[in-house]
Amino acid sequence: MLAKLVPLVVMLTVILQFWVMFEVGRARKRTGLKAPATTGAPEFERAFRVQMNTLEQTVMFLPSLWLCVQFANPEIAAVLGMLWIIGRVIYALAYYRDPAKRGLGFIIALLANALLLAAAIWGWGVRAFS
Repeated sequence: MLAKLVPLVVMLTVILQFWVMFEVGRARKRTGLKAPATTGAPEFERAFRVQMNTLEQTVMFLPSLWLCVQFANPEIAAVLGMLWIIGRVIYALAYYRDPAKRGLGFIIALLANALLLAAAIWGWGVRAFS
């Protein structure tokens, strides 16, 4: 049953990307910072860093998620994928308020991603060398 949630995790990842992108636009409008500038207003810089860091993490997350589905366990992938989403949301909300408090969300997402990759590697190894 949980395996059916993997596509939902991917959809939520895309929604997360839209959300952080819109937050950058909102911060740009609130601060009056004109494109293409990416520095000058701390509120904008925080939103921009959240967007960029989320994008950077997503590039590693999605392949790890699908490799875990393929080589390990779709249920584990779904649970860890939802944990990654939760971690990224916690990270973003904390970073918008106070960048020094972003650690919990970052660690949750990082551990979820590391576990996805570890499960994928383990599952691949078991299949490849059995």
